[in-house]
Amino acid sequence: MTIAGGGAAPVAVVVLAHNEERRIARCLATLPLSDAGFAIHVVVNGSRDRTAEIVAQIAGQHTNLTLHDWPEPGKARSWNRIILDTLQSGLRAVVLVDGDAEVAPGSIPALLAAFDSHPEAQLASAPPLNGRRGDHYRRLMARSHGVFGDLYALRGSFVDAMRASGIRLPVDLVGDDGLVGALAKTDLGPLSQWREERVRPVMEAGFRCEPFTPLDLSSWRMQHSRMINYAVRHFQDRLITRILRNEGPHGLPERLASLYPAHLSGFKPRGGIWSWFDRRALARMKAAAARDD
Repeated sequence: MTIAGGGAAPVAVVVLAHNEERRIARCLATLPLSDAGFAIHVVVNGSRDRTAEIVAQIAGQHTNLTLHDWPEPGKARSWNRIILDTLQSGLRAVVLVDGDAEVAPGSIPALLAAFDSHPEAQLASAPPLNGRRGDHYRRLMARSHGVFGDLYALRGSFVDAMRASGIRLPVDLVGDDGLVGALAKTDLGPLSQWREERVRPVMEAGFRCEPFTPLDLSSWRMQHSRMINYAVRHFQDRLITRILRNEGPHGLPERLASLYPAHLSGFKPRGGIWSWFDRRALARMKAAAARDD
């Protein structure tokens, strides 16, 4: 189901949200809801709560806000569908925001300005502004030209090139930022074309997410699930690196689970704190491989 807002705008802002009824209104309040220069698309994917209902209420007050309420879950699946199959071509840029993030004032203009001042950049990324390790992540991002999926922007011509190439994210990919950042740094080519400057960290931009609260049981549940996802992502990244090195991005499969049977026996849990989460991740991947068989 799609509840459409206004017409075309030179910049699209895409919010990807799954079960975010507690946070989605705060997220949308930080976006340019009254600026006709932005077409704002909220994708609610496979949610079981009131996220879509809340977005629909807000969309009724803003003509540039469109709700896409899709029953299929999966962030990467929704990323492909909205970015590659739904948005118009010829945009100046596409800004991506997670449904639990609050965008700091001035961040979106700063991301767009990075494309003007750095013509080699295909992606402009924003750092976290809060969290226990926020300072560490900001330094790491500036040094490694990293990407946080909570807030980043893609040059419109890069999106058009990706659409024309037929390259898509595997639908069972955990997180979009690592692979999208790699595709930007290689300009959709092999790893030999890697150039860090194609991803531009924009330290004038930033986002805030709900911090971990040690006394809140729901925070512990969320952190537990997040750590297992990070572990799955660790093993998926190993597969993706091998594909990009040997075949290039055109070798990416529709589902990474189709590759698990050939590789799971070679994946071993890491030591330390990651041991338990890696074991849970490998069990999940084994189950996914059985379903995909």
